[in-house]
Amino acid sequence: MHGITLTLEGALDMRYRTFARGLKRIVAGGTLAAVALMTLAAPAAANHSWKNYHWARTANPFTIQLGDNVTSAWDGQLGVASPNYLKAASDDWTLSTVLDTIIVPGGANPKICRPTSGRVEVCNSTYGKNGWLGIAQIWVSGDHITQGVVKLNDTYFNTATYNKPEWRLMVMCQEIGHTFGLNHQDEAFDNPNLGTCMDYTNDPTSNQHPNAHDYAQLETIYAHPDSSTTLSSATASQRGQVDGGATPAEWGRAVAFTADGRGRVFARDLGAGRAQITFVTWAN
Repeated sequence: MHGITLTLEGALDMRYRTFARGLKRIVAGGTLAAVALMTLAAPAAANHSWKNYHWARTANPFTIQLGDNVTSAWDGQLGVASPNYLKAASDDWTLSTVLDTIIVPGGANPKICRPTSGRVEVCNSTYGKNGWLGIAQIWVSGDHITQGVVKLNDTYFNTATYNKPEWRLMVMCQEIGHTFGLNHQDEAFDNPNLGTCMDYTNDPTSNQHPNAHDYAQLETIYAHPDSSTTLSSATASQRGQVDGGATPAEWGRAVAFTADGRGRVFARDLGAGRAQITFVTWAN
């Protein structure tokens, strides 16, 4: 997929994703037999959610809007000089049995990337030599995600080290995954790759897509419906009021750390049970 040589684990993940896509259609049609099959088809249990943060919704599968605020370096057409990394990541996550993503026109200034209530804004800009390749930020009220942003730092992606399809796709995939409530599967750069974009790595060649454990974790996170929704079907005119910032000083306190001691998750208390959570993918 996307020019990658599949390992056995990768082939199994692809088979699971293919099965999950068909299963989602059956479940949506109300076939009870598929519910039983889901138990047999699901991979081993995963455990990389972030607390109990999730989008409130009344049924599965549900749809998350991804606002496209990125330049052609990130959303060109697959198969030509400028691949569409945003679409590739959106397509990957939509293989989940519990959620879909759709790309909609962006409503944010990419440099600031102010959030929009009820959806995720995806932005890229030259955010500076601040150490990170990408960040994902979610705003929560209690356990419910109310809005999110993804920021991709072209200060690094414009360099020879990171201006590569493998790095661009992995970071895009990982940051979008965080906005669903997923955490990293591993935070040590030197550990063997786990075959998922939710993994820290020195070489993203085999870490460009979600794996079966990511889809299993989403099924766990979204196993129980809510009585209301925080998802938006409205336009980008419904703006969020908080700018998440681009530096650790604006993210609150570090609450989780990488294997080498750097903060990888930050929490900023906004009062009244609300918070801003920032996930960081560091340059190495």
